[in-house]
Amino acid sequence: MHVVVIGAGIGGLTAAARLGAAGHAVTVCERAAGPGGKMRRVEVGGAAIDAGPTVFTKRHVFDALFEDCGERLDDHVAIERLDIVARHVFADGSSLDLYPDRARSVAAVAAFAGRRSAREFAAFMDRSQDVLDLLDPIFMSVDRPASPIELTMRAGLSGALRIARLGAHRSVWDVLRSEFSDPRLRHLFARYTTYVGSSPYEAPSTLRLIAAVEARGVWRVEGGMSKLAEAVEALARRRGVEMRYGTETREILVADGRACGVALAGGETIRADIVLANCDADAITGGLFGSSAAKAFDPPEDPRQRSLSALGIAVRAEVAGPALAHHTVFFAEDPMLEFTEVFAEARLPSDPNVYVCAEDRGDDGAPPPEGPERLFLIVNAPALGEGRRPFHQEEIEACVNAAFSRLRASGLTLRWDPDSIRVSTPSAYSDLFPGTGGALYGRASHGSTASFRRPTARSAIPGLYLCGGSAHPGAGVPMASLSGTLAARAIAMDHASTSGSRRGDMPGGIATRSRTTARSG
Repeated sequence: MHVVVIGAGIGGLTAAARLGAAGHAVTVCERAAGPGGKMRRVEVGGAAIDAGPTVFTKRHVFDALFEDCGERLDDHVAIERLDIVARHVFADGSSLDLYPDRARSVAAVAAFAGRRSAREFAAFMDRSQDVLDLLDPIFMSVDRPASPIELTMRAGLSGALRIARLGAHRSVWDVLRSEFSDPRLRHLFARYTTYVGSSPYEAPSTLRLIAAVEARGVWRVEGGMSKLAEAVEALARRRGVEMRYGTETREILVADGRACGVALAGGETIRADIVLANCDADAITGGLFGSSAAKAFDPPEDPRQRSLSALGIAVRAEVAGPALAHHTVFFAEDPMLEFTEVFAEARLPSDPNVYVCAEDRGDDGAPPPEGPERLFLIVNAPALGEGRRPFHQEEIEACVNAAFSRLRASGLTLRWDPDSIRVSTPSAYSDLFPGTGGALYGRASHGSTASFRRPTARSAIPGLYLCGGSAHPGAGVPMASLSGTLAARAIAMDHASTSGSRRGDMPGGIATRSRTTARSG
């Protein structure tokens, strides 16, 4: 079986590695010059800076990928578990570090906000862990259920009772208001909905599980997250996958109602048994891969329900002031105002919350021994879309200045040369990832049934599959990788059912050679 994968994001690379390990011929066509998709690096002031996802959780997803292909992740990437999950700096001058050790976090919250808040925090985390334990095996790590009823059936009787108590009809913000007396803790955990590009006012309370995911561990990849993408790409190559960069797909070919290959922008046609699109589903429904493929997925009910975009600020700077952790969040005077400005008013935040990834700082938080350090700042921004014009340069500059003003108000000052800063805007992200309007997380997770409307790996067109952050189980590096695993599993199952062949299954349900006979190199 020959599979063509459109796009070398982490979902496509994961699927390619698994399918290659299963003995299938796989060709990956990527229009960029290298792998990673959103896990990209940019050159700033003579240095390469990670300018995409920076938070690495659910490491076991990648351990399983390499193990299923007969290798070890640690043999290819240097990874350290961070002692500090994240540092949170508030406008009143207070700060709070959270840790993967629950007792240590409870003690930190007690010192930060008192014993009552510490008890509230412990109870909040217990409930969040319960949500994660319940939903991970029956929703996040498996094929998406068609409806809440099917999810309840998967859970069994005891699980169904737990689902009934989740209160999924409530928003994250409703839960935070009822469970925390200190507004700073409400604001801290409201930020977690931005991990999936959503508003805490509209995201379902089940997304509280993101806090539990982080509490189970955050890792730092030496050299940046792009090194993880490079390691998965190399794994795929060792499993015989052909990588073609600078190769743009113009059309997904459909014949007799079935996907049968791709037409490239240069005029070449690649025939295939299977086409796997590692892209945003809206790029397909919007006709960017041809009219025949546009009916593969249901278009969004409301085009305005795109997830967040961002101003991504990569800067190489001299840093002075409060110590930065590897991940630090600086909160505005009114941390919730930006959600109104971004989602309701579709404008850049006037006083943004600012996330800073200090790429050169490890677990001890020590800056590099000399010279400027590499930083990536993220400010939430609306995606482009129906009736939303690109932002003027003056608006962008005002928001960037407001972000640096927020850092200065917290005592952090940055100094850089004029050529040592680069800002990515919603328009730039829209150009990088066509069909998205700059949305970085697929469709927003708004409402209790949003996750059930997210596209699955299988499309309405036989032979055409989907993976990536816009597909189930959702946005984020490990989730996008899981989508690649689920797509590879669906392809293997469907191919086996149509060909009548019987192949051995690797862990995760993907057919593969045994570890003793798998190709290496």
